[in-house]
Amino acid sequence: MIVKPDAPSTADVSVEGMPEIQFQGGPEPLKQQVSGLYEARPHDSEDVSIDIRDAADGVAALDGAVDGGLDGMARAVPVTLVSQAGREELRLDVDGPHAQQVASGVLGLGLDRVHWIAALTPMGPRRWRGPVHYKDGPTAAFPYTTVTIHVGGHGDAGDMRAMARFEAPGGLRRTRRYRYSSRYFHTVDFEFDAATGESATTSINTCAHPNRPGALPCEQLSIRTVFQRAGFDATESPGGTVPIAGAGADARWSDAEMHDAMQVFWSRFSSSAQWAMWVFFASLHERGTGLGGIMFDDIGPNHRQGTAIFNDSFIAEAPAGDANPQAWVRRMIFWTACHEMGHAFNLAHSWQKSLGTPWVPGLPDEPEARSFMNYPFRVAGGQAAFFADFGFRFSDQELLFLRHSPERFVRMGDAAWFDHHGFGEARVPVQPALRLQLRVNRERPVYEFLEPVVLEAKLTNTSGSPQLVDAHVLDSLDDMTLVVLPPRGPARRHVPFARYCHAPETMVLGPGESLYSSLLVSAGVEGQAIAEPGTYRVQAALRHGGEDVVCEPLTLRVAAPASREEEALAPDVFTEDVARALAFGGTAVLEEANDTLSTVVDRLGDRRVAVHAALALALPAAADYKVATARPESPAGLSVDVRRARPEEARRLLEQALVDRADEAAATLGHIRFAQETETASERLSTSDDPEVAGRLMGVAHDTLVRRVVDRRRVLPSVLEELARKRDRYTRAAVG
Repeated sequence: MIVKPDAPSTADVSVEGMPEIQFQGGPEPLKQQVSGLYEARPHDSEDVSIDIRDAADGVAALDGAVDGGLDGMARAVPVTLVSQAGREELRLDVDGPHAQQVASGVLGLGLDRVHWIAALTPMGPRRWRGPVHYKDGPTAAFPYTTVTIHVGGHGDAGDMRAMARFEAPGGLRRTRRYRYSSRYFHTVDFEFDAATGESATTSINTCAHPNRPGALPCEQLSIRTVFQRAGFDATESPGGTVPIAGAGADARWSDAEMHDAMQVFWSRFSSSAQWAMWVFFASLHERGTGLGGIMFDDIGPNHRQGTAIFNDSFIAEAPAGDANPQAWVRRMIFWTACHEMGHAFNLAHSWQKSLGTPWVPGLPDEPEARSFMNYPFRVAGGQAAFFADFGFRFSDQELLFLRHSPERFVRMGDAAWFDHHGFGEARVPVQPALRLQLRVNRERPVYEFLEPVVLEAKLTNTSGSPQLVDAHVLDSLDDMTLVVLPPRGPARRHVPFARYCHAPETMVLGPGESLYSSLLVSAGVEGQAIAEPGTYRVQAALRHGGEDVVCEPLTLRVAAPASREEEALAPDVFTEDVARALAFGGTAVLEEANDTLSTVVDRLGDRRVAVHAALALALPAAADYKVATARPESPAGLSVDVRRARPEEARRLLEQALVDRADEAAATLGHIRFAQETETASERLSTSDDPEVAGRLMGVAHDTLVRRVVDRRRVLPSVLEELARKRDRYTRAAVG
């Protein structure tokens, strides 16, 4: 109902004929929780718009119209401003676990939806009022700036009703009734699976470890309960063991194997946004014990649908002298699972809220938050201080996002990772201690058409004193934002396909010393950021010690197609599957991507894109490769088998990419990636009993990088020494 009174009124809204909620020993507190989801449908009550011209009390007229129709208002003239609104939802968050004193709602208008959020203040028993401070959607259809909410009913939750009166400037009002639906705001389903020999840690005893808050309740807390308290009706699909009997002794998972396993598993479900996620517990990632978990950003066309937890990583290493090492490890694995699952709900790290695209302006960082989304070892005092004050919860800011932000921002498979989670103004110090650079390992920053764009990031201590930095600060992009400005259209933030939870590794960066990393920036979860011919600008900002280190923009150019062949292949190359294959170092299950890469090698063998394609085809063939296969007859419906190495095929492709075109490979891959890919290929070939080729690859890489000089820069002696050491090791193994 919309009314235009002679003068605005702040009188309470009445719900005539609606029985009062039963109280305990007085007017407050209420007998049961009133927070939760309320729903209204078109047939529940109609929206009526009236113009009150002679009513002495506009609110009284409003209540009379709501409760008794329009009788007695002969001089009122109906004016329909909102007609037959569709299904509506009201989320009331005023009591229960970590209540936020917030209401939000969704108004359906045909195919459109308007989402609103209001901050509430109690106005009496069962009444709240507050400003509408957030709107999303076709907001012209929802001009309201204030809402008043009244809850009434019997003692049982099923009898509860809510009435909301919306007010807009100029005296416009609209009233809507809702029926109580659930104490939860959304429903979500989890499936917990574990590799053979691993266990899924889905619950812990909160008091098993002595380092905990004194007021922490002792209970057997499950992951399901954690998310129920966050506002979700969390259910569990039957999980089980993912058999890896066919995978041999190698229990480590590569990025490509994990990605392929997730693709196979989720292909059994609808490739659409859904409130569902897969959580997989395995032993180790191939990176070793330093990686505790990963949230996969791009599962098919939909993002944030699965996570992996590595039980035998650093999260299984209790501090020396810990009072209860077993309880510490179990708690840490539990924390890691909730942390990675939080990412799947599109939650950023606690210290990263100001990065990305804001869902609300001015989103502040929370570097000291005792939240699942913070790293225990990042807070002042380290993990001991973190867990001494950790209540096994998400922060209020995170709960506001989970419970009340537009559904598409949170639901798995909807908004891409980190979309609508903040990019504020850079806080650049007057005299920065660090300098960040983006550069290329070629004479000119010009890339061939179809060539993937690989950049080198360099972080240098420019101060006169040592600086403490994380050894992975440039690798994970947890603290770094990278933005690409294309020839046409808006700037795009580069988000890689996977996010990693690394063990803390603080290092001392001495005056004049530098850290380096290789970044594949042409494609990520946002699609192809660098593809069409033209000029691009790339810039990065690094958060360090509460301040931002911003690099100078790097300008690069993509050349026009050199042939009709390149132009014809572009639609096949610029696909998500090919981008994932290149980013993850190959694939064994994305057959169309492999077909495209093979075509590139065969038909564009003299172009630099062929180097990347050959590597993506060679690496999965260089060693045994774990492949997840759907098997309805198995208990888990899924098994992990090994696709045996194809060393002859791998050698042929590696010779083409890394030996025959070594200088071009170093230029297009960049010196860091060239060395890394050569090391990976050599290590895999050595496990396939081919140390001779492994040694030759390392030798060619060493000799190539010794010769290369770019902009008067030579490769670091430490890098060359490591290549030589591994070359000699493989050579001795081949002889012996």
